Amino acid sequence: MENDSWSRFEEACRACVKCPLCETRRQVVIGRGEPRRVPLLLVGEGPGEQEDIQGQAFVGRAGKLLDLLMTGLRFDPDDWYIANIVKCRPPGNREPTDEEAAACLPWLRWQVRTLKPAILVCLGRTAARHLVDKDIRITAARGQWVEKPGFLVMPTWHPAAVLRDPGKKIDLFKDMEQVRETVEELRRNGTWTSG
Repeated sequence: MENDSWSRFEEACRACVKCPLCETRRQVVIGRGEPRRVPLLLVGEGPGEQEDIQGQAFVGRAGKLLDLLMTGLRFDPDDWYIANIVKCRPPGNREPTDEEAAACLPWLRWQVRTLKPAILVCLGRTAARHLVDKDIRITAARGQWVEKPGFLVMPTWHPAAVLRDPGKKIDLFKDMEQVRETVEELRRNGTWTSG
């Protein structure tokens, strides 16, 4: 991927005024990771306070838990990128409205086309609603693969939900273990190669 195309994408995101979230944001949070082809794209809901301050996705408490999980499952940091449904923090960390998500989803779609992941993980109901099915029930759908043209989708708990309810930790671990095994299988059979 051309570095200048990613730079232009970032500039366009930072200048975005497509929804009212631009009025209250400190920073546009584009994502976290190296902007290159990756086997795994994780998608959350939207930036929180720390993300809005630092300009990086998943750097607060939920992000630290996710980092521990990814390290514990031995994911290579070069193998994943993380983004959100919306790139600006909703006030009070509320769920983004459908209108806010619709205004921001073209940016995420561009990232998906550019990063070309083999697997997309929906972290929580909001991501799953906008990427899988608007009527999805995360309690029923989590841990189940969904096939989309060009990639697989795994809905699971958002790390913030695990912080609120530690009983969900095992589910999140098992779901991400499935993801890691599938990444390894795709590599072994030659379905996914870097570059």
